[in-house]
Amino acid sequence: QVQLVESGGGLVQAGGSLRLSCAASGRTFSSYAMGWFRQAPGKEREFVAAISGSGVNTYYADSVKGRFTISRDNAKNTVYLQMNSLKPEDTAVYYCAAVLTYYSGRYYYRQYEYDYWGQGTQVTVSS
Repeated sequence: QVQLVESGGGLVQAGGSLRLSCAASGRTFSSYAMGWFRQAPGKEREFVAAISGSGVNTYYADSVKGRFTISRDNAKNTVYLQMNSLKPEDTAVYYCAAVLTYYSGRYYYRQYEYDYWGQGTQVTVSS
């Protein structure tokens, strides 16, 4: 069982930056591939970014590529999402998710592949 707790959300002006953190419980954090998803009001939850258990491989949604960076610190059981050049359309509740994997270099970008989810953190970008 893995528990995930997101933090770092808030209100920021367009063009600004935020860094989200997701702290995970457990002693085998590197065995979990991690992902970030978001859900805007009235819309379905969508994929944002993913990272393999080793941290070597990452994958991004086209809408955030070049602006967002996913990273992880396995010693701290934490995954991050650095968000730069934020736009009003980035406004959403951001969720981190985890999936146990035996392939340290693999990432996942489909929601149904993830087993554990955090409670979410609100990001609001004003224009």
